[in-house]
Amino acid sequence: MSVRVPAKVNLQLGVGPIRDDGYHDLVNVFHAVSLFDEVTARDAPGLEVSVQAAPYSRVSVDDVPVDDDNLAARAARLVAARLGVEPRAAIRIRKAIPVAGGMAGGSADAAAALVACARLWDDRESPALARADLVELGAELGSDVPFAVLGGTAVGVGRGERLTPALTRGVFHWVFATADGGLSTPAVYAECDRIRDARGEAAAPPVVSEALMTALATGDAKGLGEALTNDLQEAALALRPSLERVLDAGRDLGAVGALVSGSGPTCAFLAETDEDAGDLAEALDGAGVARQILRAHGPVPGATVV
Repeated sequence: MSVRVPAKVNLQLGVGPIRDDGYHDLVNVFHAVSLFDEVTARDAPGLEVSVQAAPYSRVSVDDVPVDDDNLAARAARLVAARLGVEPRAAIRIRKAIPVAGGMAGGSADAAAALVACARLWDDRESPALARADLVELGAELGSDVPFAVLGGTAVGVGRGERLTPALTRGVFHWVFATADGGLSTPAVYAECDRIRDARGEAAAPPVVSEALMTALATGDAKGLGEALTNDLQEAALALRPSLERVLDAGRDLGAVGALVSGSGPTCAFLAETDEDAGDLAEALDGAGVARQILRAHGPVPGATVV
């Protein structure tokens, strides 16, 4: 059973105050893009995980765990527990989504494992787990997992796990610049808090950008580019100053929008047309500012059996 699952880019990441549970209140406008990992689950005597880079990618998988620290393994155990079966599956992950790159690759793999293991172990004629149940299980694994199950474009609130689909018209064309080495999401959030504390700033509850939602609903790439925001970007740049050069290069080469994706270090650039995206990707590749330049479009569906 093989499942294809997309990366995400955050069109808006509004970071509010720290809650009593240690998480931040978020407004997170997720957008699924056509950069995919593939997760395969097959019957096996026990639970085992293997990870390899997709043949066409330059993703380094050396730091991806293959034990219970891997979110896909934890997803499999959750599905098994819900269905009352033993977690017996060989899970193979083929990665094209950057590792620790701010595009929710680990969460995507967990979402794919939820779907794959449910298909593997559930009753085909009368399944106990609907897609909504998998979204609920995903929220137990991480804030980005529910969106990776659903895909498309959605507004996430709370920790980002409570989702409302967003009206989106047309196709948006993206170019991504990956970096050597990842950035720790907790470290970026901690740096965001440190910067705010140093300035004496109190984090306000985040609100959804009306300009961004209008641009999505009308298919306005220029308007969307102008409305892109990420409250973690300053922290990511503080931890990885070289990303500023990458963002400047993309803007100078014609991107209508540019931002650090999530907690970084991947930088995302929006182009007005598919042709513009091709030109931008070629120019960025020639500029030598990134490990790899990737093109994608969105929105696309979430975890899907293939």
